[in-house]
Amino acid sequence: MANYITVDGGTTNTRLTLVKNGQAADRIKCSVGARNGRESLETAVSDGITSLLENNGMSPSEITAVIASGMITSELGLVALEHTVAPAGVTELKRTMYQSKMPKICDIPFAFIRGIKTGADCLEDADMMRGEETEIVGLFMGEGVYVLPGSHSKAVKVDREGRITDFSTFMTGEMIAAITEKTILRDAIDLSCDIDSEYLKMGYTYAHERGLNEALFKVRVLKNLFGADKCRVYSFFMGAVLSGELDRLMGMGTDRYVICGKRQLREPTAELLRWLCGAEVITVTDEQAEQATCRGAIKIYEY
Repeated sequence: MANYITVDGGTTNTRLTLVKNGQAADRIKCSVGARNGRESLETAVSDGITSLLENNGMSPSEITAVIASGMITSELGLVALEHTVAPAGVTELKRTMYQSKMPKICDIPFAFIRGIKTGADCLEDADMMRGEETEIVGLFMGEGVYVLPGSHSKAVKVDREGRITDFSTFMTGEMIAAITEKTILRDAIDLSCDIDSEYLKMGYTYAHERGLNEALFKVRVLKNLFGADKCRVYSFFMGAVLSGELDRLMGMGTDRYVICGKRQLREPTAELLRWLCGAEVITVTDEQAEQATCRGAIKIYEY
């Protein structure tokens, strides 16, 4: 089997994985992303590839290709590529893959996987992604809506052939970070808490009925006037923050959800979905999530 290095390029971080004989053998994460500019990204990717090879006693000639996806293909990344238009799956992503030499980085050939955009002309239906398409190829478990929580959470509708047909983006993670770090609620919310189911549902209901803005101040009211413990305060906050996203998820016309991402967002999203609708809800393990992008990249490359 061929050996590869996959590059998952984000806005703030870049992850490189050495795949030997179909198995992830080593991984490096660096705190450099598209926001740092092309030169910094070139250096980080070059250093990461060199480290992976040296740490595993390999030479560049033993690697078939470096397969890159994510923000690394944006105007801020290594190569600025137009998105592939949805509906799109492995066939379309393979056909539109861009292959190139990157001599400033290494002598191994590069293959870049494009992101996907909707073909809509109206603001309500227009959206774009870079990186999540590769993750979904690696995760694919059949038709349904795939929920990818994170800084920019995605709700992605996937058909039975594994093609992405529609999706929506929510700035959930960034909103949580901004509120808990830069507002009066920073001392009220402990993000390490476990979820209290009753207060999670209460937060969702309050925001759903009376709006997120009002619900957020009630987080402070719960703490200061009602003396709610930190897990209840945190749970109410999470239910409120996720309310708009949950309403959109339930309007996507599916009876099956696959939820990925870190526990902090994955678990409350799954619990609220199970409570609000009778759909099947599958939660992806941390190991499955960690391997998804590199598996998807290789699947697309070898298709």
